[in-house]
Amino acid sequence: MGFEITTTPFRDGGLIPKKFTCDGQDVSPTLSWADPPAGTQSLAVIVDDPDAPAGTWVHWVLYDLPPSTRGLPEGVPKDRQLADGSRQGRNDFGKIGYNGPCPPRGSVHRYFFKLYALKSKTNLSPGASKSELERAMRDHILAQAELIGKFQH
Repeated sequence: MGFEITTTPFRDGGLIPKKFTCDGQDVSPTLSWADPPAGTQSLAVIVDDPDAPAGTWVHWVLYDLPPSTRGLPEGVPKDRQLADGSRQGRNDFGKIGYNGPCPPRGSVHRYFFKLYALKSKTNLSPGASKSELERAMRDHILAQAELIGKFQH
Protein backbone atom coordinates (compact mmCIF):
# COMPACT_ATOMS: atom_id res chain seq x y z
CA MET A 1 0.00 0.00 0.00
CA GLY A 2 1.34 3.43 -0.92
CA PHE A 3 1.43 6.62 1.07
CA GLU A 4 -2.19 7.70 1.58
CA ILE A 5 -4.28 9.87 3.88
CA THR A 6 -7.64 8.69 5.23
CA THR A 7 -10.32 9.77 7.67
CA THR A 8 -13.19 7.93 9.32
CA PRO A 9 -15.83 10.74 9.33
CA PHE A 10 -16.15 10.73 5.51
CA ARG A 11 -14.94 8.76 2.50
CA ASP A 12 -12.70 10.19 -0.21
CA GLY A 13 -14.99 12.28 -2.41
CA GLY A 14 -17.77 12.14 0.19
CA LEU A 15 -19.59 14.80 2.16
CA ILE A 16 -17.84 16.33 5.16
CA PRO A 17 -20.08 16.10 8.25
CA LYS A 18 -21.40 19.40 9.61
CA LYS A 19 -19.37 18.96 12.83
CA PHE A 20 -16.16 19.77 10.91
CA THR A 21 -17.57 22.94 9.29
CA CYS A 22 -18.58 26.45 10.33
CA ASP A 23 -22.15 25.12 10.65
CA GLY A 24 -21.02 22.81 13.45
CA GLN A 25 -18.19 22.71 16.00
CA ASP A 26 -15.61 23.66 13.33
CA VAL A 27 -13.07 21.12 14.61
CA SER A 28 -10.55 19.28 12.45
CA PRO A 29 -11.43 15.68 11.55
CA THR A 30 -9.26 12.72 12.50
CA LEU A 31 -6.67 11.98 9.84
CA SER A 32 -4.56 8.83 9.46
CA TRP A 33 -1.76 7.67 7.21
CA ALA A 34 0.58 4.73 6.82
CA ASP A 35 4.35 4.78 6.99
CA PRO A 36 5.85 7.61 4.96
CA PRO A 37 8.73 6.85 2.58
CA ALA A 38 12.22 6.11 3.90
CA GLY A 39 14.15 9.31 4.53
CA THR A 40 11.13 11.32 5.67
CA GLN A 41 12.27 13.96 8.17
CA SER A 42 8.96 15.81 8.62
CA LEU A 43 5.36 15.88 7.47
CA ALA A 44 3.06 18.73 6.45
CA VAL A 45 -0.69 19.12 5.92
CA ILE A 46 -2.49 21.71 3.79
CA VAL A 47 -6.27 21.90 3.50
CA ASP A 48 -7.73 24.18 0.86
CA ASP A 49 -10.79 24.84 -1.29
CA PRO A 50 -10.07 25.50 -4.99
CA ASP A 51 -13.77 26.25 -5.62
CA ALA A 52 -13.91 29.43 -3.51
CA PRO A 53 -15.24 32.48 -5.41
CA ALA A 54 -12.05 34.53 -4.91
CA GLY A 55 -9.69 31.65 -5.79
CA THR A 56 -8.25 28.85 -3.66
CA TRP A 57 -9.12 29.40 0.02
CA VAL A 58 -6.74 27.98 2.64
CA HIS A 59 -8.33 26.25 5.65
CA TRP A 60 -5.30 24.72 7.41
CA VAL A 61 -1.51 24.89 7.29
CA LEU A 62 0.36 22.44 9.55
CA TYR A 63 4.06 21.61 9.22
CA ASP A 64 7.16 20.11 10.82
CA LEU A 65 5.19 17.16 12.18
CA PRO A 66 7.59 14.47 13.42
CA PRO A 67 8.13 11.70 10.82
CA SER A 68 6.87 9.11 13.34
CA THR A 69 3.39 10.72 13.33
CA ARG A 70 0.75 8.45 11.81
CA GLY A 71 -2.28 10.68 12.15
CA LEU A 72 -4.01 13.56 13.85
CA PRO A 73 -6.80 13.39 16.41
CA GLU A 74 -10.12 15.14 15.99
CA GLY A 75 -10.02 18.75 17.15
CA VAL A 76 -6.31 19.61 16.88
CA PRO A 77 -5.80 22.65 19.18
CA LYS A 78 -5.55 25.99 17.38
CA ASP A 79 -2.11 26.65 18.90
CA ARG A 80 0.84 28.07 17.00
CA GLN A 81 3.03 25.18 18.19
CA LEU A 82 1.74 21.78 19.28
CA ALA A 83 3.10 19.53 22.03
CA ASP A 84 5.01 17.36 19.50
CA GLY A 85 6.85 20.42 18.12
CA SER A 86 4.80 20.70 14.94
CA ARG A 87 3.70 24.20 13.95
CA GLN A 88 0.55 25.67 12.53
CA GLY A 89 0.29 28.44 10.03
CA ARG A 90 -2.25 31.14 9.28
CA ASN A 91 -5.28 30.22 7.19
CA ASP A 92 -7.26 32.54 4.91
CA PHE A 93 -9.64 33.36 7.76
CA GLY A 94 -6.61 35.09 9.31
CA LYS A 95 -6.46 32.52 12.12
CA ILE A 96 -4.03 29.87 13.33
CA GLY A 97 -5.03 26.23 12.92
CA TYR A 98 -8.00 24.59 11.28
CA ASN A 99 -11.14 26.38 10.20
CA GLY A 100 -13.49 24.14 8.30
CA PRO A 101 -15.64 24.51 5.23
CA CYS A 102 -17.79 27.62 5.20
CA PRO A 103 -18.67 28.27 1.55
CA PRO A 104 -21.26 30.74 0.33
CA ARG A 105 -24.71 29.23 -0.19
CA GLY A 106 -25.11 27.42 -3.48
CA SER A 107 -22.72 25.08 -5.21
CA VAL A 108 -20.80 22.16 -3.74
CA HIS A 109 -17.17 22.96 -2.83
CA ARG A 110 -14.29 20.48 -2.76
CA TYR A 111 -11.84 20.47 0.16
CA PHE A 112 -8.42 18.97 -0.49
CA PHE A 113 -6.64 17.47 2.54
CA LYS A 114 -3.04 17.18 1.31
CA LEU A 115 -0.30 15.35 3.21
CA TYR A 116 3.37 15.77 2.33
CA ALA A 117 6.35 13.63 3.37
CA LEU A 118 9.44 15.86 3.34
CA LYS A 119 13.15 15.03 3.35
CA SER A 120 13.81 17.89 5.80
CA LYS A 121 12.09 20.09 8.35
CA THR A 122 10.85 23.42 7.03
CA ASN A 123 12.15 25.34 10.05
CA LEU A 124 9.46 27.96 9.43
CA SER A 125 8.25 29.94 12.41
CA PRO A 126 4.69 29.31 13.58
CA GLY A 127 2.13 31.34 11.65
CA ALA A 128 3.54 30.79 8.14
CA SER A 129 1.24 31.07 5.14
CA LYS A 130 0.50 28.32 2.64
CA SER A 131 2.71 30.03 0.06
CA GLU A 132 5.60 30.26 2.55
CA LEU A 133 5.20 26.56 3.33
CA GLU A 134 5.06 25.64 -0.36
CA ARG A 135 8.29 27.57 -0.97
CA ALA A 136 9.97 25.82 1.98
CA MET A 137 8.82 22.40 0.71
CA ARG A 138 9.97 22.94 -2.88
CA ASP A 139 12.49 20.25 -3.89
CA HIS A 140 11.99 18.48 -0.52
CA ILE A 141 8.80 16.47 -1.20
CA LEU A 142 9.35 12.69 -1.08
CA ALA A 143 5.66 11.78 -1.39
CA GLN A 144 2.25 13.39 -1.40
CA ALA A 145 -1.19 11.99 -0.56
CA GLU A 146 -4.58 13.60 -0.95
CA LEU A 147 -8.11 13.17 0.39
CA ILE A 148 -11.07 15.15 -0.95
CA GLY A 149 -14.22 16.01 0.99
CA LYS A 150 -17.21 17.99 -0.21
CA PHE A 151 -19.54 20.45 1.50
CA GLN A 152 -22.42 22.70 0.52
CA HIS A 153 -24.63 25.08 2.46
